[in-house]
Amino acid sequence: MFTSNPFAELSASVSPAIMQTYVAVMIFLVVGGTLFDVAHKKSAKYFFNAWRKAEKKGTQPVGIVKMVSLAIQTGAVEVLTSAEFCNERRRIAHLLTMYGFVAYLIATLVMVFFFSTPATPTPAIWPLLWTLGALAVCGGGYWFWFFIRVDVVAEGNSPFRIVRADLFILSLLASVTLGLIWAFVQAVGGAPANIFLGLYLLASTVLFGSIPWSKFSHMFFKPAAAFQKRVENANGSRSNLPAPADKPKIFGDPRQDPRHY
Repeated sequence: MFTSNPFAELSASVSPAIMQTYVAVMIFLVVGGTLFDVAHKKSAKYFFNAWRKAEKKGTQPVGIVKMVSLAIQTGAVEVLTSAEFCNERRRIAHLLTMYGFVAYLIATLVMVFFFSTPATPTPAIWPLLWTLGALAVCGGGYWFWFFIRVDVVAEGNSPFRIVRADLFILSLLASVTLGLIWAFVQAVGGAPANIFLGLYLLASTVLFGSIPWSKFSHMFFKPAAAFQKRVENANGSRSNLPAPADKPKIFGDPRQDPRHY
């Protein structure tokens, strides 16, 4: 399983063209769903209006060099390291899920489009990356779902309580988990492989097709919001908030660890 390409093995019963078409459709759903989400929620309009207001109220000009520097800082801090999370466990779980999903996604694209048949041997790195990425998603995702979620940890709700906001994380975990099960059953030659393949495709379709109703598109909005915040702090507008005090008061109970979300 760690060294075999499950999509190449699948090509014995499913044409590589069909697999590639399915992946292309999922990419289209991501792009189309994100654009629809932006138009429906008017996210782009909100960001541009906030940008213009910040420029008018700013007391310090922000040049091109400074803007590039802020963009690099945003990429290094908020995007690559998720340093905005105060809760260290939540940050680690987020990074595991994020980097695992990126590795899993890239490996899927490479194996489906370039090594989709046994006739083209798959370099061992890609099945390994696919499997490790999927395991990282499961590790970070299930850790978050059962032990870190604010409504479970801080509010005492059941971890099995589900609301619409959970659509993204649940469909992601279902897709990746079923993908791992399908790959394992197919590798050992189990009869239910086609059943798990169908469930895997169903969960993946829900994941990529439900963007207008899930939090999938937040991964694109979050860096934009973080960059805008840095620009507002740099030009002095601060989103109409006062400047931080020299010695801000520290809230929280010293007898227990704070849980800031």
